[in-house]
Amino acid sequence: MSGLYRAPKAGEDPDRPVNVVFVGAGAVGCFYASRLHHPDRNIHVSLIARSNYRALEESGVKLQTHTFGDYTFRPAAVYPSPDAASKGAVKQWDYIIVTTKALPDVSDDSALIAPLVSEGSCIVLIQNGVGVEEPYRLRFPANPIVSGVTVISAEQISPGVIRQNRWTRLHLGPYSDSANSTSDSVETGDGTTGALVPPSPTPTPDSDSDSLNETLLSVGLDHCDRLGHYWTAFGSIPDITVSSEIDLQLIRWHKLTINAAFNPSSVLSGGLGNADMVRDPELRRHLYGVMKEIWDAAPKILGRGFPGELAGPEKILKSTERNVGSKPSMLLDWEAGRRMELEVILGNPVRLGRRRGVELRRMGTLYALLRSMQAVREGRKARL
Repeated sequence: MSGLYRAPKAGEDPDRPVNVVFVGAGAVGCFYASRLHHPDRNIHVSLIARSNYRALEESGVKLQTHTFGDYTFRPAAVYPSPDAASKGAVKQWDYIIVTTKALPDVSDDSALIAPLVSEGSCIVLIQNGVGVEEPYRLRFPANPIVSGVTVISAEQISPGVIRQNRWTRLHLGPYSDSANSTSDSVETGDGTTGALVPPSPTPTPDSDSDSLNETLLSVGLDHCDRLGHYWTAFGSIPDITVSSEIDLQLIRWHKLTINAAFNPSSVLSGGLGNADMVRDPELRRHLYGVMKEIWDAAPKILGRGFPGELAGPEKILKSTERNVGSKPSMLLDWEAGRRMELEVILGNPVRLGRRRGVELRRMGTLYALLRSMQAVREGRKARL
């Protein structure tokens, strides 16, 4: 474990260049990257972009923000792929921050970032859903992983132009391998994608693996504190929080309470937005049922109840009444003909629940229907 980079104590400036690369240059990635890039503080942030690569390379990122006003973020470098970034001037990436959509049924993004990861790299996953960390932990068993959950409203209104509408909240927590796995049943990736598949024969616990997990949690927590300091003290984001591994997973499941109810239902309801669904009596009853199912199941799956300060289903529904005009991301993906984040928002939670003897029947129904809809549409495309 001597190769692990142990972050300086929070409050200290880096005594050497800290090289950060964001994999995914959409709205969320560009916003948080822009608040982390401080060359005068020895923090250098680069981007890996796809469809907007040319715009970012030529003009940087233009941000229109509710919180910080309008400004332009010029990253240290912009790369068209992880492979290109691995062959650039930076020889070791201290932080590899993944902000792409989580589509483990399409590809295993842990393999995508492999050229970037060295012995001292910390992998940070700012993605929706649950179970997103598992493919990375399997591929990089000795690297610290930080799991991140955002509460932000942001969109890319044209290539390289990001609008942040509301919120900046980011929750961070370390990840070993315990939050989504148990000693008697561990799912693995399928080797091609990052999708979870049925568990392999029971591994035998040993003191070396326990020691490694303790080290990963300790080093991961150091990195959480360091990143929190960078974003707060230098980036002026006021609501960065650092949690334990299990508490961070509870926050993931709490966000799932919202995402797993509203995202699938917006597609199945024919394209209704959040406020429209909440104002329909039958849909509101349906949404409450999905949210309550998750609210009741998560403590049984994780072994700990939701903190009292987190809003419950009824409070979330009430606040959504004001969210007029908002369309969930899954609906936007469906309307654009893109793959939806079905596995991490629906499939993984259903499978994790079954492993612990907890049936998520409402979520299972949503998953089965949308999985079929997506497969039928893709089959039609293939025949054209």
